[in-house]
Amino acid sequence: MESFTDRKLRVGVIFGGRSGEHEISLLSARSVLGVLDPQRYEVTQIGITPAGTWVIGKNVLEALEKRHISQLSMAALLPDPTWHGLYIVRKTKRGTQLKLLADLDVIFPVLHGTFGEDGTLQGLLDMAGVAYVGAGVVGSAVGMDKGVFTQVMQANNIPTMETMVVLRCELSERLGMILSAAEEMTAYPMFTKPANLGSSVGVTKCRNRSDLLEGLVEAARYDRRILIQRGLNAREIEVSVLGNNSPQASVPGEVVPSREFYSYEAKYIDNASQLLIPAPIPEATTALAQQLAVKAFKAIDCQGMARVDFLLDRDNGELYLNELNTIPGFTSISMYPKLWEACGLPYPRLVDRLIELALERQADIQKTERHYVR
Repeated sequence: MESFTDRKLRVGVIFGGRSGEHEISLLSARSVLGVLDPQRYEVTQIGITPAGTWVIGKNVLEALEKRHISQLSMAALLPDPTWHGLYIVRKTKRGTQLKLLADLDVIFPVLHGTFGEDGTLQGLLDMAGVAYVGAGVVGSAVGMDKGVFTQVMQANNIPTMETMVVLRCELSERLGMILSAAEEMTAYPMFTKPANLGSSVGVTKCRNRSDLLEGLVEAARYDRRILIQRGLNAREIEVSVLGNNSPQASVPGEVVPSREFYSYEAKYIDNASQLLIPAPIPEATTALAQQLAVKAFKAIDCQGMARVDFLLDRDNGELYLNELNTIPGFTSISMYPKLWEACGLPYPRLVDRLIELALERQADIQKTERHYVR
């Protein structure tokens, strides 16, 4: 039987996607592709356009960056483990034909947001029977939906901010009641955000009712579920988690945003935000953040990796878990790899380790019996 020691490991890196975070995914993918050792890996680039089309070919990442995809070919991964591999889709006069392009050992999703980080892609990969980096369906879906995630954290006695969830359709049906309920929940400022998105897309800081109304409308552009959350005079603390059944937490880091909060512009546009590693916080707070990060990771059955974000109240030192990202940013300025680098795990080795964890997880899944014999 062929083993991975006899040849290069065949890795498919998926990036782009039908999400408001498409451009961030391309930035992350460029960093990941840049450190995959060609002596160890046979890499296939798999792009997903903003319209949702899977594409392969020469220099897929560059083609998506420049939006020149006419020379690329359509591709498909079938949800059938007996048709294992990535296929080229060709349309002929006789119909659509599939041709095997690559039989992949593992897939590294570098997708942020909807249709990549929310469990949908993970469900397809599970059905296809292929190993992949990161959390499974449950961990991905719960980690992505900030409303459900907050409820799970509360059920596990993990401190979170006061939060309420409203539906987009309710904005036209009972807007006045929503505004009043939010004001009863907490004083201004508040934050509004899409429940299922990241990179601070659609997030608004609301200082009054007019801001709150505008924030709800903005968040509703990106999701049918909208969060309203208490604002806090806080420092932003982040912890990276790595592992499967026995996850480990990194040293915490602190984000000092260049703007009033860590917005999309502060993260990716003006290059003026600071990352303090390790975070200048008391040892007891460090230990608590690491403990809660691992606890949250396990609570949602996360695997592989996650970046766990906290808010540290400047006034009383209380620590609140804000969210958990199952596919954190992997750009050269991203906190997730930087925190592990500070722990002695450099970026290339981190990527290697994530691939190892994906194969380890798949081997565990294959122990599960799929047929019941009486």
